[in-house]
Amino acid sequence: MDSAIYSDALQIKKLVREAEALSDETMLACAKLKQAMLQARQNPDVEVDTGQRAILRLAQAEQQAMSMSTNLLRVHDELSKVAKVYADKPGVPTDLEPSALADTVTPQKLENV
Repeated sequence: MDSAIYSDALQIKKLVREAEALSDETMLACAKLKQAMLQARQNPDVEVDTGQRAILRLAQAEQQAMSMSTNLLRVHDELSKVAKVYADKPGVPTDLEPSALADTVTPQKLENV
């Protein structure tokens, strides 16, 4: 195998992992923000519906972040298929479970995790 192809494969693998980690960090940040917003709303001096629109928008952002994460996993999967063809050295391809690439999560799928 060409050393340039192998070098490219390792660089792409590193960058995919970085993108996946940033996606996870985004979801964690949204979860922390939602928790803080809900805790602030529990103050007895604050109306119960305060910030409801903001919480709805945040929930939409969280859904988009999850969608981004799923799409990054799909990118990862496609690149892994390419790596099996062009980078035949061990340690480059990554096999992903098909359930990680699914469009939706149903209660049945969660039971199988």
